[in-house]
Amino acid sequence: MENPKVITPKFRRLEAIVLLALLLIASACGRESRRQAVPSDLQAHVNVIGFPRDIRYFPLDAGHVTQFENDYLRTLDREKEFLGLPKDAVLPPSVNLAISGGGDNGAFGAGLLTGWSEAGTRPVFKLVTGVSTGALMAPFAFLGPAYDDRLRALYTNVSMSDIAVKRMALFAFYGDAMTDNSPLRKLVSKAVDQRVLDAIAVEHDKGRILLVATTNLDLRNAVIWNVTKIAATRRPEALDLVHRILIASAAIPGTFPPVMIDVEAEGKRYQEMHVDGGTVSQVFIYPAAIHLQQLARRQRSLYIIRNARLDPDWAQVDRRTLPIAFRAIRTLIQSQGMGDLYRIYAIATRDKLDYNLAYIPRDFYYPHKADFDTTYMRALFAVGERLAKNGYEWAKSPPVIVSGVDIQPSKESE
Repeated sequence: MENPKVITPKFRRLEAIVLLALLLIASACGRESRRQAVPSDLQAHVNVIGFPRDIRYFPLDAGHVTQFENDYLRTLDREKEFLGLPKDAVLPPSVNLAISGGGDNGAFGAGLLTGWSEAGTRPVFKLVTGVSTGALMAPFAFLGPAYDDRLRALYTNVSMSDIAVKRMALFAFYGDAMTDNSPLRKLVSKAVDQRVLDAIAVEHDKGRILLVATTNLDLRNAVIWNVTKIAATRRPEALDLVHRILIASAAIPGTFPPVMIDVEAEGKRYQEMHVDGGTVSQVFIYPAAIHLQQLARRQRSLYIIRNARLDPDWAQVDRRTLPIAFRAIRTLIQSQGMGDLYRIYAIATRDKLDYNLAYIPRDFYYPHKADFDTTYMRALFAVGERLAKNGYEWAKSPPVIVSGVDIQPSKESE
């Protein structure tokens, strides 16, 4: 038998020095530097470098609400001009679309939109909004059936390796995220190319609107980006900014790195840190302070695609820190998503928008082995596509979930 190794104090000191050196290297290599955040007293004077200040809105800021209202009224003028209508004419009914977050469950919304095209009943949307995974599909939903192939490819031909790669645990601890989402950047750059951006700019001239939400983590506030206005600037930097916005909207904090946006205020440069728009809301339509029906009277309908199940997701939780924390976060997201649907319902009722809601049906069951499981996504895409092709029955209000049963309010109670 061999003699057991004797670990001397000298060896232990050497081991500790090596470990400390590795930690210092990881700290130096993994920690991302950034330019100073915008001071709170300069928020009203900030603009993205190279772009006018009016390409985005802070929905809780009164000045930005007024800006959104003015921009919306200008879209009505462009719409009338495109349709050949006099300025005092009443516009025809408009259709609006809001697409929620949901990670790989976005395959449901992608399938629904594609099936809607195949049914031949998919409308041209006046306004399209997107958050997180909904932001990634929003440009194609906005541009219409001609871009369904790109939408299908994004949600049936990708896996986790096309989205992100895991970082070494030591580096992730000292860095800004557990993964590197360079693959997603390449995917977005390929899918949303200059041709797509030019097509969005053309639709801007017709009075249409594409909005994407991110979260300014320094400010702890949502930012609504007017992608149509960015495209319409036709600046060389516009495509890169749109890529950054889409990736930021899907940047789950801690999992994916934040996106840094270079800005300036009063002649000095700063950086904003932007992450997943779902941090603030899972789905949105427009700032709640805006009374759309008072701006312009016309018939309006609203379609919401919630890329999630709404029925309870039962599971026994292990009595350990991480399972408890992860389960609590998932519960918060589900509860927030339901609250968003009711908030939008209240806005739609006030502004006389015909409310229509789609979500993953409670009878859909398929093994979900990992995030961005291609087989799971294809199955979910097929469900959404089939439902839309067969004439999807949109819910007219957010459902009340009781023991896994969707209960819609009766006509008498509405």
